[in-house]
Amino acid sequence: MSRASLDKQPRDVAAMFDDVAERYDVTNDVLSLGQDRLWRRAVVKAVDAKGGERVLDIAAGTGTSSEPFADHGVHVVPADFSLGMLRVGKKRRDDLGFTAADAMRLPFADASFDAVTMSFGLRNVADVDAALREFARVTKPGGRLVVCEFSQPVNGPFRKVYSEYLMEALPRVARKVSSNPESYVYLAESIQAWPDQRALATRVAAAGWGEVEWRNLTGGIVALHRATKA
Repeated sequence: MSRASLDKQPRDVAAMFDDVAERYDVTNDVLSLGQDRLWRRAVVKAVDAKGGERVLDIAAGTGTSSEPFADHGVHVVPADFSLGMLRVGKKRRDDLGFTAADAMRLPFADASFDAVTMSFGLRNVADVDAALREFARVTKPGGRLVVCEFSQPVNGPFRKVYSEYLMEALPRVARKVSSNPESYVYLAESIQAWPDQRALATRVAAAGWGEVEWRNLTGGIVALHRATKA
């Protein structure tokens, strides 16, 4: 079994996700107490894609985040750098164009997409700022960026309880439902090391995006950042 570390070497992170691919969606559903379904619906609403538009869903994993777009007539490209995730996704939805892609070096032409979205993947990228610039490069002028990522609960007492859950309860639960429980120790550590809502918004703006805003979900456990390419 592999476990990535906080230096986020791409090979280690990809291998870790390869290990958990088969049970990834089930494990996430259990560990989030079903909240992941609500978060995915919020992403679809924030992207607000219309039929005929092209959406890049980067770090799409097995494609659960891409399916709602495809089912509403949107041309979505599920992309991920974990080949294990892509294989599982292709078995589930062979009608989707799963594509191997590194967020820091996307294999797409400039201004290829009307929107780019990434859910729970940005904190796993070795160079977040390079990835945000790449997202801008492949987005059409006026196009949208929507990033859904773990963040910092806004209520102090709840933040303390949540931190204790991450570091203590989450790894224990993962041992019962995950094929690679050690990967969820990395998950907990990476969430705690991730910048808060305002800090991430500043980095999005510095990468060339305009009209940056965010909305908290589940008390700030997750934040949706939305921006527009000038």
